[in-house]
Parts: sequence; structure tokens; C-alpha cells
Amino acid sequence: MQNPDVLESYTSAETILDSVTDGVFAVDTQRRITYFNSAAERILGLNRCQAIGRSCSAVFRSSLCGGFCPLNQTMASGGSVLDRHALVVNAIGNHIPVSVSTSVLKDRSGKTIGGVETFRALNGEDKQAETAGEYSTDYVASSEAMRLIVDLLPQIAASDSTVLIQGETGTGKEVLARSIHQLSARRQRPFVAVNCAALPDSLLESELFGYKAGAFTGAVKDKPGRFALAQGGTLFLDEIGDISPCLQVRLLRVLQERSFEPLGGTKSIRADVRVIVASNRDLWTLVQENGFRHDLYYRINVIRLDLPPLRERREEIPALVKHFIARFNRLQRRTISGISQEAMETLIGYDYPGNIRELENLIERAFVMCSNGMIQAFHLPDTLVRAAVPGSPSRLESAVKAVEIETLLQALSRQNYNREAAARELGMHKSTFFKKIKTLGIMLPHQDGRSSRRRRNGNGTHAAVS
Repeated sequence: MQNPDVLESYTSAETILDSVTDGVFAVDTQRRITYFNSAAERILGLNRCQAIGRSCSAVFRSSLCGGFCPLNQTMASGGSVLDRHALVVNAIGNHIPVSVSTSVLKDRSGKTIGGVETFRALNGEDKQAETAGEYSTDYVASSEAMRLIVDLLPQIAASDSTVLIQGETGTGKEVLARSIHQLSARRQRPFVAVNCAALPDSLLESELFGYKAGAFTGAVKDKPGRFALAQGGTLFLDEIGDISPCLQVRLLRVLQERSFEPLGGTKSIRADVRVIVASNRDLWTLVQENGFRHDLYYRINVIRLDLPPLRERREEIPALVKHFIARFNRLQRRTISGISQEAMETLIGYDYPGNIRELENLIERAFVMCSNGMIQAFHLPDTLVRAAVPGSPSRLESAVKAVEIETLLQALSRQNYNREAAARELGMHKSTFFKKIKTLGIMLPHQDGRSSRRRRNGNGTHAAVS
């Protein structure tokens, strides 16, 4: 039974809390949810009647649950936790970056009777990434391999340790670096990216550290480098394996001393910068081949993330395709409605040597070839159609799983997550449908949408549709 003091407090504040845009929920001393506001329903995709009475960790499935739980910290210490960043899994399995704050809840006598947690979604903060065509971790975390990486991001973002991201070209290394930046305390400061392979060594040094007027012929005025431009924020060094041994020595000194000198300068400048580096080559192999310094490797390899290629996480292709269609519709002011099953199966069966970047280019090409309606297989390049042939049982299994997940989610969405109606639409028995959802790991609200649809009966009153 809920504490009467808790019920009294919630009754007086319920109207106010339901009007705020931040999600708010409260728990009792057993961590059972006693209040769940409208914004929490919207962000997590759950109805409050599904949440109240359940354990908070079963409803608010956060990357901080367990040893890092801010609510547990608040309940134990009596102090508040402010603006801690995390990833939370919503009802349909998407990872949503949120900012979390917690406070203790006391009755009139000062006795602790529970706790309150507020959270707000951070998805809309990185408009620059959206404009540039980036995709958030929501779109690259549906495979088990990527979920393991994404679940670590809040802890990684909470520190200033150097991060090494390795993966093939086009796997989303810069996207992951931006995600770490957006989850960190530095998110209001600049994120500066440098492609180390795009510039010759002499230019790269001045690009990174800047120069003073008169440092060389043509240097008529001071120019700040990327380390200076990223002050207080994050510097992302892509393709670090391509820099020369000479520049490796200077970069090592900056990382060790946390200071640098512009070319032609005589005074050191403090580098208040979080450094994230990336490479599409195995740096340890380069070290063994004497192509990369041991000491620099150990300096940057504090936290290492290895991004798998898209061919090893094919179940993510439907979500990525859906995202790219929505983005190109927005950018090109088009109304492409989606993609046919045949075209989707073709995309899933392809190996993608260019990874996610290649998939994005294929969807952009399909937009050119498709004047309206739905993208069909004949809108894709002939070379891709010929190459997209399943070659192994594991590859076929991954492709089938991706198509099944997308098919079930689309049917559920059309039926307002009424699972029985979705099963009928697909011609499946409801028990088979429910078993398939569980087997594929699709997270859905416990309420199946039937109670939210109502109809009028003959005397003008409302009756629930069963």
C-alpha cells in the first residue's frame, strides 16, 4: 500500500507536473514507481498505468541502472544528483540520450519516504549533426555488438580520458565521437574534427597548433589551431595512423603535458581539450611494423572502441534505411513513402565495402531515380542487385531477422501497437506473434493499445473496443 503522505503530495502537484516537458517519476523506499507524469509517458512510450507499482529499473531502463544509479545514490546520501547523462531504452527498444536529476522525497516530519527523478531527452540538441547528415546512436544500436558499445557511452563521456575508435571507413567513427561529446559535460563547447590524412604533414602541424605572425613566409597574422579552437570542448583526430613519426612526437607531448606552442610561438598554451582519435587501420599492427610509436599508442589507447562493419550488423539496415529516407525527404522536400520488401531484402543481402556511408549514398541515388511513391528494387544499381546474394547461413539468418523485425514493427505501428490486430494483419496466430516478438527481442508497451481506442454506442456514450 502506498504511503498516504506520498499520495497527498502527488495529488496537489499532479496538474503542475503533467504540464512540464521534462519526464518525472517518483518511487517509494522499495524503488517502486508511485508517480509517472505525461512527459515520462511520451519519452518512454509507456502509459502511467503500466509503470506505477513496478520497479523503476524495469521501467526506466537506463545505462546508469545498477552500481551507477543516481536514485540509489540520492536515497542513500539524502543529497541531490544534477544533470547526469545516460542512455535509456524506450518501449520499442530505441536508445534515447537523457539528462537525469534526482532528489529525495520526505514527508512532513522529515522522514525519507522515496525519491524523485526528472529526465529530459537530449536528442534535439545536436542540430549540427542532423544538418550535416549524421545519424545518432539511436540508429546504430539495434545489434548486440553496437548495444554493448552504446551502453558504455555515458561512463566514457563522464571522463576526460583519451578514446581510440577503430573501424573500417564509413562505419560511423565520427558519429560515435560526436555522441560521446554530446553526452559529456563539454557538450556546450566546440566539437572540432580534423582528418589527419587529408593534409600534408607540414600543413597538418600548423592546422593543429596554429602559428604566430612571421613564423614563415606568408604568415602575416596569428592563426589559432584546432587545439585552440576546441578549448573546453572535444578534438576529434580522424585517421591518426597516417601522421608522420615527427608529428607523432609532438602530439605525444601535447597529450602528456596538456599544453602546446603555436608555430613561431614562445609561450605554452594550456590545452583544455578532450581528445578522441580514430583510425581505419589496426594501430597495434602499425606499431609492430614500426609505423606508429609505441608510447603514443599507449597514450591514446586508454579507452578503445572497435566498430564492427555493417555486414556484421545487418539487422540495423532497416532502421538506417528508414532514417535516411526521412532525412532526404526533409532535405529535398520529397514525400517518398518508404521502401518495398524486395528492395529492402536486396539492401540487406549486400556486403557494403563502404559501410554505412555507402548505404546512405545508395538511398540518395534511389531518391533521384524514384519520382514518387515507394523505392523499388529497380531504383537500386544493377551491380548491387547482382552482388546482393546470400552467401552463408549466418548471413541469411541476419538478413531474415532484420526483415522480420522491420515487418513486425511496421504492422504494430499501423495498429497503434495493438498486438492482436497486428497479428491478424500479418495472418499470424496471436500466440505465434507474441512468441516472435519475444524471440526477436522487440520491446513493446505491456498495454497493447486496445483500451485507448473507443467508439460511441447508440445512446451517445463511449464503449471500449475489444
